[in-house]
Amino acid sequence: MAPPQKQMRPGRQLAVLGAIFVVLYLLVFFGGGASGSWQDRLEPKLGLDLVGGTRLTLEATNTVDGQAPTAENLEEARQIIESRVNAFGVAEAEVVTEGDRNIVISLPGENRDLTEVGSAAELRFRKVLQVTDGSGAAANPAPSPTGTPSATPSGSAAPSGSATPSGSATPSATGSASPTPSSSVQVTASPTGGEGGGAAAPSETPTASPSASSSPSAAPAASDSATPVPASIEEQRRAVEQKVGAAAWEAANGLQSPNDLAADPSLVEKLKPFASLTDREIAVLPAQMQFNVPQITCAQLDARPPASISAVDQQAVACEFGSIKYLLDQAKVVGTDINDANAVLDQTSQWVVSLDFTSDGQEKWTALTGEAFRNEEAACDPSALGDSGNCRVAVVLDNQIVSSPEILGVLTSNSQITGNFTQQDASDLASTLRYGALPVTFEPQAQQNVTATLGASHLRAGLLAAGIGMLLVIIYSFFYYRLLGSVIFLSLVLSALLVFGALVVLGRQIGFTLTLAGIAGMIVSLGVAADSFVIYFERLKDEIREGRSPRSAVSRAWIRARRTIISANAITLMSAVVLYAVSVGVVKGFAFALGLATVLDLVVVFLFRHPIMTMFARTRAFLSPRVSGLGRALPAREKPAQSRNPRAKEV
Repeated sequence: MAPPQKQMRPGRQLAVLGAIFVVLYLLVFFGGGASGSWQDRLEPKLGLDLVGGTRLTLEATNTVDGQAPTAENLEEARQIIESRVNAFGVAEAEVVTEGDRNIVISLPGENRDLTEVGSAAELRFRKVLQVTDGSGAAANPAPSPTGTPSATPSGSAAPSGSATPSGSATPSATGSASPTPSSSVQVTASPTGGEGGGAAAPSETPTASPSASSSPSAAPAASDSATPVPASIEEQRRAVEQKVGAAAWEAANGLQSPNDLAADPSLVEKLKPFASLTDREIAVLPAQMQFNVPQITCAQLDARPPASISAVDQQAVACEFGSIKYLLDQAKVVGTDINDANAVLDQTSQWVVSLDFTSDGQEKWTALTGEAFRNEEAACDPSALGDSGNCRVAVVLDNQIVSSPEILGVLTSNSQITGNFTQQDASDLASTLRYGALPVTFEPQAQQNVTATLGASHLRAGLLAAGIGMLLVIIYSFFYYRLLGSVIFLSLVLSALLVFGALVVLGRQIGFTLTLAGIAGMIVSLGVAADSFVIYFERLKDEIREGRSPRSAVSRAWIRARRTIISANAITLMSAVVLYAVSVGVVKGFAFALGLATVLDLVVVFLFRHPIMTMFARTRAFLSPRVSGLGRALPAREKPAQSRNPRAKEV
């Protein structure tokens, strides 16, 4: 009998598999990133749900002009957010994009609030043009002794601060990053030279509250209506006009000042529909309307979506201390004019944020403080002036006013933002400013905080589930296939070792983290591996029943089963790839783990299962129906031989 054309040499395939194991575990123990004890080197990178930590998903929203974020802007935002997170000093922080709208931030092993890292951090310096009450008291006036509604801001949190010339080498602007109505933040900025060298010292509580008798005696502020309005904003404004009604809209357009309600109390009733507007609807209104309508309160303005007042060429409205509403000029200095920002200790051992302007930014800052000091063209209303009669400049971060110092001189050097900062507060604000504004606005979704105890419980549960799943497959394999069950057992052990080693290496090289969903994907892969066993072994039985010897049936069954095994695994692999491409969050980990386990299962099928079956076919135990697990397949092949020679028994 002529030998087969392609002689099977199982030793070569097993040697290749052994080489793969040697290389893989050399990388595990001695590859890049391997450090610590032997046990430490065997630890894969675990996800938050297994070791505890914080995960926050940020969803990119359309910008104010209606444009959707581009892939380039999303990646730039990811890099900026990653720089901000790394500034926390947290090891192994992970910031990744998912889909075309989401950025996921993961901090293993630490629980903290991450919502601020997704803030747009658009810094703007704007002159304060007018000030009015933003508490909503004017919208529901209480009768005064004279019968005239009061428009004085309620509470003791009046805007305060100044910019005083002094001999200090570093000007400062103090303020709280998050002022509250109960805070009394002193805001100062000190020039090193320029005009106003002998100005008075700053007052601690200058009054900036408009009263019913105050009128805009200064020249009217420039309207923002001269700036072209995007079509999407115009469409949203028309929707708001329909919601409040023509009468309310006409009354709001006719307001020249918030004090117009004192002269015509009937306007209060007409403007009531504006109180029902949402924060998004208020954001699209013209700045003059936001400022003049008393029904639009600071609570509503502070809740506007991010980037609502980011346009530098338009006036804006923002609040300070939660109840004082400011009409702000166009932004003359922006965050990109700042070269660096650092948290430092000042001469009084207080934490401050030092701002280092670029050369162009310093020129703009000097020009802006000059305008404010001279109150050019009387742009600032008397209600917005400080104690010394000078304009104030508001430092606006996103939609919030950080501080609003009165400018008492032309500032020709860098500045500081100071206030009641802790070291952490100052560092967070400095890192936010240092790395620039985000090109995309984000809204935080649900933040997940997982304790280390809960993570350890998840890990034990996941490993227990994986162990039970593998044990059930092995028990069934030995019960049904007997000797062949040892092939299944060894194949699963080798697959598990390959997957484990790959997880350790991939965690170091590409940052792949094993999550509870990933463990689920590996458990599902056990079913895929079991299917390939069933296909091969049942095909082997069919070949023996058709009259082939066990040794020749092994090769024949492999050739016929190989295509089916590859097709089944390919479908599973394609499903994992598609799921990975279109999914977000932990589902990606499930898809990656499922795909990885499927690929490594194919490696074991080709380099171990077929060669070891070829070696088993040469043993005497393989020919025993009771031992091999082939069952009735071996006796069945002898029956046709007896039927072909019916006289054998008689002889």
